[in-house]
Amino acid sequence: MRRSPVLAVAVLTFTALLGTVPAQAATTRLEAESATLSGGAVVETDHPGYSGSGFVGGFTDSHRGTARTTFAVSAASAGSYTLALGYANGTGSVRTLTLTVDSTAQQISLPATASWDSWGSASVAVSLGAGAHNVSYTFGSGDSGNVNLDRLDVTPSATGQAGPLFEAENATLTGGAVVATDHPGYSGTGFVGGYTDANKGAARTSFAVAVTTAGAQSLALRYANGTGTAMTLSLYVDSVRLRQVSLPPSANWDTWTSATESVTLTAGDHTVAYAFDSNDSGNVNLDSLTVTASVPAGPGEAEAAFLSGGATVGATTAGYTGPGYVTGFATTGARLVRTFAMASAGTSTATIRFSGGGALAVSANGRDAGSATLPSGTGWRTATISVPVRAGVNTLQLAGTGSDVQVDSVVVANETALAARGATTPYTEYEAEAGTTTGTVLAADRTFHTVQAESSGRRAVRLGATGQSVSVTLTKPANAVTLRFSIPDTADGAGQTAPLALYANGTKIRDLSLTSNYSWVYGAYPYTNVPSQGSPHRYYDETRALIGDWPAGTVLKLQKDASSTAAYYDVDLLDAEQAPAAATAPAGALSITSYGAVPDNGSDATSAINAAIAAGAAQNKPVWIPAGTFRITSKINVANVHVYGAGPWYSVIQGTGPRGGFFGTGGNVTLADFAIFGDVRIRDDNGSDAALDGNFGAGSFVQNLWIEHTKVGLWADSGTNGLYVVGTRIRDTFADGVNIHANVTNVRVDQSMVRNTGDDGLAMFSEGSAVTSSAYTFNTVQSPALANGIGVFGGAGNRVEDNVVSDNVEAGSGITVGTRFNPVPLSGTTSIRRNTLVRTGSFEHNWNSAIGGLWIYADSAPIAAPIVVEDLTLTDSSYQGVLLSFQKSITQLSFDRVTITGAGTYGIETNATGSASIAHTTVTGATSGGLLNDGGYTLVRGAGNSGF
Repeated sequence: MRRSPVLAVAVLTFTALLGTVPAQAATTRLEAESATLSGGAVVETDHPGYSGSGFVGGFTDSHRGTARTTFAVSAASAGSYTLALGYANGTGSVRTLTLTVDSTAQQISLPATASWDSWGSASVAVSLGAGAHNVSYTFGSGDSGNVNLDRLDVTPSATGQAGPLFEAENATLTGGAVVATDHPGYSGTGFVGGYTDANKGAARTSFAVAVTTAGAQSLALRYANGTGTAMTLSLYVDSVRLRQVSLPPSANWDTWTSATESVTLTAGDHTVAYAFDSNDSGNVNLDSLTVTASVPAGPGEAEAAFLSGGATVGATTAGYTGPGYVTGFATTGARLVRTFAMASAGTSTATIRFSGGGALAVSANGRDAGSATLPSGTGWRTATISVPVRAGVNTLQLAGTGSDVQVDSVVVANETALAARGATTPYTEYEAEAGTTTGTVLAADRTFHTVQAESSGRRAVRLGATGQSVSVTLTKPANAVTLRFSIPDTADGAGQTAPLALYANGTKIRDLSLTSNYSWVYGAYPYTNVPSQGSPHRYYDETRALIGDWPAGTVLKLQKDASSTAAYYDVDLLDAEQAPAAATAPAGALSITSYGAVPDNGSDATSAINAAIAAGAAQNKPVWIPAGTFRITSKINVANVHVYGAGPWYSVIQGTGPRGGFFGTGGNVTLADFAIFGDVRIRDDNGSDAALDGNFGAGSFVQNLWIEHTKVGLWADSGTNGLYVVGTRIRDTFADGVNIHANVTNVRVDQSMVRNTGDDGLAMFSEGSAVTSSAYTFNTVQSPALANGIGVFGGAGNRVEDNVVSDNVEAGSGITVGTRFNPVPLSGTTSIRRNTLVRTGSFEHNWNSAIGGLWIYADSAPIAAPIVVEDLTLTDSSYQGVLLSFQKSITQLSFDRVTITGAGTYGIETNATGSASIAHTTVTGATSGGLLNDGGYTLVRGAGNSGF
């Protein structure tokens, strides 16, 4: 990052000392009415409370781009100075002006004052050379203006430091923390080491911080962590421990990165300390602390996007919005991927707020979309680019090309809001039992081995006689439907196929083809296809069809006609959507048909697809899967290649028996806009293929795939780093929907829909080595037939946030976190935030044990790393709302803002040793009571609890 030698701007001034903070030096007051006024700025006196003989007005919209007040400032010596502008802003909202010191400009924010007769102050820290300077406040063309100016107070800093940057080596070091210089890349004259296990419970770095304006502040700690796993320190402000902070690994000990925390500070002096407490994992080096006033987050914040390849969150260039901005684009391959929604397809304008300058490569929905040229200049500026968009979920990627650019936000014109929790789906879901039926609505039931237990909402409609039907009315236009259904199996388990009629407004459109080939399993885990073994379950499958264009208000009816040969049809739900037209190939793409693949005739396209992918990788060209179904008989290896289809309604890769899928053997893989349909009919972990498997290396991307009837949807394995999966449907797998496995870093699955999995819907399994800094965000998981909606087994610093999980069937919870299956124990902070669990939890018949909607399970190892549970809603849990168990201790667990409404047994049940903090948590409607804690687990109760 380039920094101006003249001006370093912040809303605060700071001091990092080895002792106490000295008193501030004398302040010089310059009255605005005595300054040089131009461009419409005038002296006024009609609002009382000003100092001197008046104030300066005229910063009105009619003088936008011209109104200016210029103060003549004299610096007795070179150093840091605080400029405190006295102003009034009665508009009710934050306004902006441009501050120019000599020739260097920066936009500043002026929060609203109580009225036009109330005067406030906004401060910045600047570096001035000895002598005369011109300090101007201008209503620039990019400002909102409409404020009055009273005075400028100029105060030399007592320390001469031009904050907001504090070097760790200049802070107060205790408990074994020491200055070191043996790892390059630090700023200042060194960094602080000594956070080793020998100094656990003692090592501490304390920064003395003087705040001139009270409010929210961002603390950006620059550090190195070459351990390969997330480590923790404790954050203290004024000797009070606020929280444990997680510091994800950096590439090595010579690579520095930042972690940002938000705190609220009063005006005055404060001590901010990072301590290696006894409950922390430590073993990091500290370089510096940057403290800036938090500017409210705006739309399209870049730091909330998916980042990989060296893109990191920064906070040292003042003037950004939200908690930070994205930097690191000087590294080729560093990327930011922002996900957003659009109401309709077309072309839209994206506005990038940036500092620095250069070029970024642009991709829209995984496809090359040119580049963004960001002109060099000073301060934060904006540039626009034109990008293609599609209806529904979109992605926009900005990637580094070697330029020193920082990106604060990316906003797409006319973008619409994504769902607050769960996936933003392209379809509208219609529950059969909410429709109109002449069939039988099956009574709600959660008993294992009943079809209702596996139904969405625990109810379904049975059409058992000729002429019976169920109808739903479209609330949105649709040309495509997906039906979740169950029909009887055959006596030999081989399965049957039977039609079900679909009508629109009373006219038959077509028969839907239904099969029991991919449902109905028997016996004990991992289950068979032999009906004589008894205990049938996993009743449901899905079928889809394009049905022509139908407007909102159309009545779609599913009817058991005379030709519908199954004994009965259980209808769970219908998803209806407007499938887009088939997409065209990217420019220069190599079609698999040019290498011998033939669609729709059942021939084996494996060799042709392998040849096309090898050519695409060698020639750096995309590979195209046109409309049609292409059969494969083995895995397709992919590395350094981008593969696109015409859309998952049109381009289908069809597996054969247990075989077929894509296997990652290296990085830079893109797979987008097609379907992978397997032919797996029973769970065989060693004999069946996943749809996506292997090591996807660095910088890979998956968008808009549709996966069904495979062993697993995605198994992201050891070595994968920086894989982003978005907008993908995974249905009817015989094992996990997604499993992020072993030595995997920074994998995020986002805006995806998972239903009817034979094991966890979404899992992280740290088998042998840790899954690190990975996340499941904004996903919808429905009706896992076995195990958990989302499971986190060990790992370091992972997140489960903003998801919706519903209707567990057997042996699992909505969300579980723990040490089952002997994983690498938890470390760092595991974040479980803003999730919704509906009708979750189930019974484990092998253990004769109930499992809660949220399950914290200390099995093979104690849980001694932070698990943060916040903003969790549990509704109608089958058994406990929250369950803590079992053999080992659970500590460093915290609950805040948890709402438990309805539970089959207790709101909270503890069956472990240890302690947890709990605040703002409520339990209502729990059948057996709010709390069962007969094992002596310690709940440290904070404010706002009730019902337990």
